[in-house]
Amino acid sequence: MNQKLSHNIIERPELRDRLRVFRDRPHAGEVLAEMLDAYCQSDAIVLAIPAGGVPIAAVIAEKLHIPLDVAVASKITLPWNTEAGYGAVAFDGTMRLNEDLLPRLGLIEEQIQQGIEQTTPKVLRRVRRFRGDQPFPDLAKRQAILVDDGLASGFTMLVAVEALRKAGAREICVAVPTGHGSSLPRMASEVEAVYCANIRTGFSFAVADAYAAWTDVTEEEAIAIYRESRGRT
Repeated sequence: MNQKLSHNIIERPELRDRLRVFRDRPHAGEVLAEMLDAYCQSDAIVLAIPAGGVPIAAVIAEKLHIPLDVAVASKITLPWNTEAGYGAVAFDGTMRLNEDLLPRLGLIEEQIQQGIEQTTPKVLRRVRRFRGDQPFPDLAKRQAILVDDGLASGFTMLVAVEALRKAGAREICVAVPTGHGSSLPRMASEVEAVYCANIRTGFSFAVADAYAAWTDVTEEEAIAIYRESRGRT
């Protein structure tokens, strides 16, 4: 049963602080679809952050009988660790640096600019691969459900939310299988609702720990899932 942690953070309390609660991403999508049942057969649209968010979002879209699209966003990664980032770029070119984190990283301006210059074309290429020449959906009069496979710092998703607001979205809800308790309030302050099945706290947090089976989703796999889902609608 869903439970509100605050006025707009909805969780599954029986899953709190547990590890490996989802078999895989499709199973996580099923759990979130149950939590989002109020959107079933509505005018809402599911927007996945590729690549890891696509298998989850595809299940949500299928279960709720609403369309699937993508909101491409990518973190600007550190030169010595491609799993960690200090900023993010979204599908429309929206870019934000994590000003709280940057002073602790010791990056020089040249390195920061190089990261931005490497990430921006990557995002634009991914947009073209997923969406081709299709216009971005009109979000002014429908709910946007933004989906990823987890929320650690949440910085990339915050940039995606900013881009969706610029695209005209008036109502955005974020749906993630798992998220860190310290990041959720900040996200909730930027959107109308946050659905997070498995909220975890503590010093150590990895998105992968919420899944019994975890592998990286390749761009090719995500595109195949996306096209299959779009073909059913």
